[in-house]
Amino acid sequence: MKTYMAHAETVERKWYVVDAAGVPLGRLASRVASVLRGKNKPTFTPNVDTGDFVIIINTDKAVLTGKKLENKFYRYHTGYIGGLKEISYKKMMAEKSDLAVYEAVKGMLPKNSLGRQMLKKLKVYKGAEHNHAAQKPEELKLD
Repeated sequence: MKTYMAHAETVERKWYVVDAAGVPLGRLASRVASVLRGKNKPTFTPNVDTGDFVIIINTDKAVLTGKKLENKFYRYHTGYIGGLKEISYKKMMAEKSDLAVYEAVKGMLPKNSLGRQMLKKLKVYKGAEHNHAAQKPEELKLD
């Protein structure tokens, strides 16, 4: 039995646009990460970047379920001694909602050079406008 293995040169990439308004952050991130990896295609190969480009708009209208807005924190380290910083998701979704969505998707991709390559195909915008109209993106339904 033959096994199909995709090659990076032969991959056909499409552009998708996702409206994050009213969608829970985790569900949005997992669906987008799946498309970025290429798992929605029959030509999926784990060791090749077969994914598509994804544009996420209206990130300021994405929602967090339960009490995550008050209880969940985004933590990062500056690199200096005692440099652990934390921001509540309530503040982050109000000021930097595009970063919150970006980090959520980043956490669901592989942690290697292939994952970093996939992450470059993600474009995140706070408002409803994006500057990728020339690529003719299709709307991606989040089921």
